[in-house]
Amino acid sequence: MAMNDKLQRLLDEIESEYTFTRGMTGKGKIDPRVKDAIAKVPREKFVPTTYLDSAFYNGPLPIGHGQTISQPYIVAIMTDLLELDADDSVLEIGTGSGYQAAVLAQVCRQVYSVEYVAALADKARARLKKLGYDNIETMAGNGYHGWPEHAPYDGIIVTAAATQIPGPLIEQLKPGGRMVIPVGQPYSYQELVLVKKNEDGEITLKDILSVAFVPFQGEGDEN
Repeated sequence: MAMNDKLQRLLDEIESEYTFTRGMTGKGKIDPRVKDAIAKVPREKFVPTTYLDSAFYNGPLPIGHGQTISQPYIVAIMTDLLELDADDSVLEIGTGSGYQAAVLAQVCRQVYSVEYVAALADKARARLKKLGYDNIETMAGNGYHGWPEHAPYDGIIVTAAATQIPGPLIEQLKPGGRMVIPVGQPYSYQELVLVKKNEDGEITLKDILSVAFVPFQGEGDEN
């Protein structure tokens, strides 16, 4: 099957999942800007060569160090839930391969991404630079503490499951902003949570759907 055909099949599968989960997510159709971003980002450049044949599989894939590249549908719905504008800045916790950051970079002005595993951070930085994503800045560090130098953020996205929502991330979310984060126990029940901060700084939480993410590394560490 040609690459274009594989991509189209993936986009069709994402559309189908949107329809299937609309009762939970409140979104029955993918935002055209998000769909366009998924179509433009070459996912085959973000997976290990051993999984190249599965690059357009609508599921997670291993990327080493016990981490994964997320299911494309989950990347789409998490991006969609942030409801980003073109001039927004976003903080991502968990760079991984850089795929989610690349998708975000298509729909907002600037992405800042923090990766706990230094080797993955280095590879993602080099990969994103090679692919020409000049509106993504990455660093190796403990994402529990966010990236305060560039705060506040219009949106925050977390791609690993925390046992609770980190306080520093709530603090770094701009009034009127949104955060999407999986919350739950490692390798057990997890819920994708939408966090909204209103203009007065009040926080509301909404459970979206059940998910399965790798554990949040560095949660509660001092550094």
